[in-house]
Amino acid sequence: MSIVLLKGGSVVTMDPAIPNMPRGDILIEDDKIAAVGADINANDETQVIDASGMIVMPGLVNAHMHTWQTGLRGLAGNWTVLNYLRAMHAGLATFFRPDDIQIANLVGALNQIDCGVTTLVDWHHNNPTADHSDAAIAGLDESGIRALFLHGSAKPDPKPGQKPFSEIPMPRAEVERLRRGRFSSDDGLMSMGLAVLGPQMSVNEVVLEDFRLAREFDLIASLHHSGAKMTAPQGYENAAQEELLSDKINIVHGNALSDDHLQLLVDHGATFAVTAEVEMQIAYGDPLTGRLRVLGVPMAIGSDIECAYAPDMFAIMRTTLQAERHLHSVRHIAQTGEMPHPIPLTTGEALRWATMDGAKMAHLDHKIGSLTPGKQADVTLLRQADLNLAGVADPINGIVMHANPGNVDTVIIAGEIKKRNGQLKFDGIDAKIAALGESSARILEEFKATAPTAEFL
Repeated sequence: MSIVLLKGGSVVTMDPAIPNMPRGDILIEDDKIAAVGADINANDETQVIDASGMIVMPGLVNAHMHTWQTGLRGLAGNWTVLNYLRAMHAGLATFFRPDDIQIANLVGALNQIDCGVTTLVDWHHNNPTADHSDAAIAGLDESGIRALFLHGSAKPDPKPGQKPFSEIPMPRAEVERLRRGRFSSDDGLMSMGLAVLGPQMSVNEVVLEDFRLAREFDLIASLHHSGAKMTAPQGYENAAQEELLSDKINIVHGNALSDDHLQLLVDHGATFAVTAEVEMQIAYGDPLTGRLRVLGVPMAIGSDIECAYAPDMFAIMRTTLQAERHLHSVRHIAQTGEMPHPIPLTTGEALRWATMDGAKMAHLDHKIGSLTPGKQADVTLLRQADLNLAGVADPINGIVMHANPGNVDTVIIAGEIKKRNGQLKFDGIDAKIAALGESSARILEEFKATAPTAEFL
């Protein structure tokens, strides 16, 4: 048995039944948290990690990320949604080989661990072949991160005689292969779901077929809904009539959902993931945050497109929180003429989005999201003595409003130490970074030379 004791840290549990502690200990036995408390005794077999001067918190959950775009960082900083659809999906994506997918997912996932994330929801929609899917899974697996792999579908322009992607359902044989093989159990470090097109991006028959497939194999079906124009305007109603809406349906973005559709989804237990930073960049409208709060519905948050901005969950917490604080204040002042008091959203709520609510979206809240005995030991430690955190009086305020990935000292996933003393415990990382650079250069060169959509770069 492996026994690790995190000793003397400032503990933020995210468990309402376990108070935060200015100085506390976390005992880890094998892959689980065995105890949380003060002055836990160690024996001769215990590896003691001095957590004094550290904030000890649950590992962060990035609830929505297209990790395969890791090698294309820096391209989309000034993109609109048209740039993204034409340059990325109809262009760059088509030049990816399975090896490109694998190295991108590996380096992207390693970066998430380095940044304090222990669980990644990988929304994988560049898998034109089974080899691409297997490569994506292999990259995540090699990194050692906890992951929900959402199997999607590629979105190239149709060739003559082909159907558009909006009329093509999820490949049943491929889903069955993965579900009965690599993901036959939901108990491992990696689990599986579906990244479906949904009513905005597919015709009604495809919406229903994809939802039926997800229900048959007991999988989460996650979908984008970003605009008001829908390919299947009655898709949600038709799905509800077939009893296909449930807590296994996950809506990403949702900015343009009508009130009726939002209420329908909420009534059936659907979950929601907000990616506020990209939603504001590419004009999706106000993040769904405020409407969900009015309805009393939790939400997860994520980084979305790796090609646009840093997938830094500390910055994402802060951005999402401050954007909704601003929008709430604007609404409140318009209604009352007064500034809101007390502050309507707290840092604790923002931290919950990135921990417990993210875990709930991935149907992993029974395993992760809080420092609770019996749960998996997914833990992140931040150096409170770093210049930007020195003097922080409230650890939750410090995490959300001051911390950054550079403060991440230690990351533990399922009891295994993945980062210690600020260094990833992964051999050969320089070679992996070099391989990513070579992959990126080739993809960009081929795209610029031959792609009809290169003008949208």
